[in-house]
Amino acid sequence: MKKLKLLTLVALLVALPSLALAEEEAVSEMTYILNTFSFLISGVLVMWMAAGFAMLEAGLVRSKNVATICLKNIALFGIAGILFYLIGYNLMYMNVDGGFMGSFAVWGADDAAALAGDYSAGYSAGSDWFFQMVFCGAACSVVSGCVAERIKLWSFLIFCVVLTGIIYPIQGSWGWGGGWLSAMGFSDYAGSTLVHSCGGWAALTGAIILGARKGKYSKDGRVNPIPGSNIPMATIGTFILWMGWFGFNGGSALALGVASSAIEQGGVYINTNLAACGGMIAAMIAVQIMYKKTDVTMALNGALAGLVSITAGPAAPSPGAAILIGAVGGVLVVLAVPFFDKLKIDDVVGALSVHLVCGIWGTLAVPFCDDGTSFMTQLIGVVSIGAFVVVTSSIVWLAIKFTIGVRCDEEDEYRGLDIAEIGVEAYPDFQAITNKR
Repeated sequence: MKKLKLLTLVALLVALPSLALAEEEAVSEMTYILNTFSFLISGVLVMWMAAGFAMLEAGLVRSKNVATICLKNIALFGIAGILFYLIGYNLMYMNVDGGFMGSFAVWGADDAAALAGDYSAGYSAGSDWFFQMVFCGAACSVVSGCVAERIKLWSFLIFCVVLTGIIYPIQGSWGWGGGWLSAMGFSDYAGSTLVHSCGGWAALTGAIILGARKGKYSKDGRVNPIPGSNIPMATIGTFILWMGWFGFNGGSALALGVASSAIEQGGVYINTNLAACGGMIAAMIAVQIMYKKTDVTMALNGALAGLVSITAGPAAPSPGAAILIGAVGGVLVVLAVPFFDKLKIDDVVGALSVHLVCGIWGTLAVPFCDDGTSFMTQLIGVVSIGAFVVVTSSIVWLAIKFTIGVRCDEEDEYRGLDIAEIGVEAYPDFQAITNKR
């Protein structure tokens, strides 16, 4: 009996190293699975934001342009997916090595090591590609609402090809692809600058080159409000964007396989939500003080302003600091909308005020809560990316303008692009009918 116990003890001692190795491998594989799952589910949430952009913009344009804006939003997402596969991903991430761009090559998944039992990559290649692709689509969505109601459909989509295939990936490689800004210590957790300001700068150049909608600005300098078609739809769009932002910021933790990553994601979710709350309430108070009425569209954009503002650094701030960062963004939106109107830059949905202005603010605010970052480095990142996107976008917009044309003619703008360009009206039962005699 004693011999049997002794033999059992020896066997256990001999087996312990292999048992420990098996346990280590199981944990490693589970970490790989959880990280991959985080990318996938977060990517789905970010894709859901495409619906939010579509509903927000559809609610803020006039009824005669609703079907067109819906078509643009789903078409640009399709373009982003194909171009990020053909060019974008590898241009953003392949062999950047502290430089200014990656390589021109079609993306292909390489999971051979994981299939052989080596999980050191941390997550599957496909999950990473999907997560990065939906961010590319989000940057392009920013442009859509700003230039709405007077841009030709195919001119806009051609611009989307260049933005998603070339412009966005190159500037993205500087920060997220291990490029020169990353080497300097530039920090943009989920893309206040690399996604939102990038889209904002592209939208700004497009709005300037296009010009304002007919009737928006009077010769005497007055600004004539052009109400949107459906405030409930715009509100639903804002809620969808708010929800999708948890994947946008939370997934940017880039891991979920260990307790520290799970804790970080939880904190990011809280700060993301509170920043949106702070931005919305601050915008409501500011617009009440300035105009003696609370504008619902300002409240919606205030929430989005808070979300954009916290996106550059959602992991570091305390919940209270996140509220303040979002609140500053909400006030900036209320101030920025009339500022752009004074310059006669017609932004249909307030995209410049939300994504450009608050993207800049959020990026510059990172050092307030993160000691490992530098204000000067953050400023260099904002200025360099802004300059690059402005120059490249302007070239593309002008090339389109002087070839196929970028703006629809005055009659089509008056009739609405739903009838003029796509032949499908969003609300046909509400259109006036003239009987021919």
